[in-house]
Amino acid sequence: MANVLAFIETSASGAASNSAASLLGAAAKLGTPVAVVVTRPGAGAAVAEGLAALGAVKVFAAESEQVGRQLVAAQAAGVQAAIAALEPAAVLASHSVEGREVAARLAIRTGNGLAYDAVDVRADGGRVLAVHSVFGGAYTVESTVESALPIITVRQGAVEDRAAAAGAETTVQSIEVPAGPAAVIESVSEAPAATGRPELRGAAKVVSGGRGLNSKENFVLVEQLADALGAAVGASRAAVDAGYIPQSHQVGQTGTTVSPQLYVALGISGAIQHRAGMQTAKTIVAINKDEDAPIFDVADFGIVGDVFKVVPQLIEALEARSN
Repeated sequence: MANVLAFIETSASGAASNSAASLLGAAAKLGTPVAVVVTRPGAGAAVAEGLAALGAVKVFAAESEQVGRQLVAAQAAGVQAAIAALEPAAVLASHSVEGREVAARLAIRTGNGLAYDAVDVRADGGRVLAVHSVFGGAYTVESTVESALPIITVRQGAVEDRAAAAGAETTVQSIEVPAGPAAVIESVSEAPAATGRPELRGAAKVVSGGRGLNSKENFVLVEQLADALGAAVGASRAAVDAGYIPQSHQVGQTGTTVSPQLYVALGISGAIQHRAGMQTAKTIVAINKDEDAPIFDVADFGIVGDVFKVVPQLIEALEARSN
């Protein structure tokens, strides 16, 4: 099977990103999943071991002194080196800020096409197809890159397929980063969330609240249900604008796009801007007192009722079940 590269982002401490398993699962649908990581000298082999457990059949570890000193310059050079060495059928990257930047640079440098924000990928004969959710989620379309090498960014959390654990063959290669203008990183200060909840982007479960919660004090109901489910906390733009929760929790066209296994919407009417950011979720549960709320058009399960009565009962049932 042809090699399919999955660019795996790493944190400042060298840990692989949460999107690694999903990207390798997507790569396995197209061919042999090859993880590409770009690290400081001497760190590549350590990262490779964890990626084998996530399904990487091969790991290409590009090492450079410029990692952590320049924004994405080393990462783009590392993936370009992997392309030259492995002649892949496709390159996948997470649809994150870093992933999009690296993918765009690769498309320009290699003269190939870029498929943007895919929610799935599939092979069709000799072609690689990217599946997209467009026009606010109203349509699902497929695209293909006519050039030799398709470069695809994949929405975090959208692909649930997982590759089987493998004993990865690891290649460690030192790379030179081409001279040129680049933003310089002077210092890094990681600030992990103190809530203990999953990060919103890429979370498997999300509980979001809207204007129907009526106040910042009442929004704690969303957090309580999220904790009972082990979910991340999200919000509609209306809830953010009302000051119920910081903008970093906003789900939608102008916020974070999520594609979890479970999405629970509490008191959210379901404007098209919000639905565009969550309706590729595998299962959507909506609780709203307005039976005509647009959120019910995309919900798999809908409850017409008062969130202040329904949600406490749901939390109680979840806690009883866990006991």
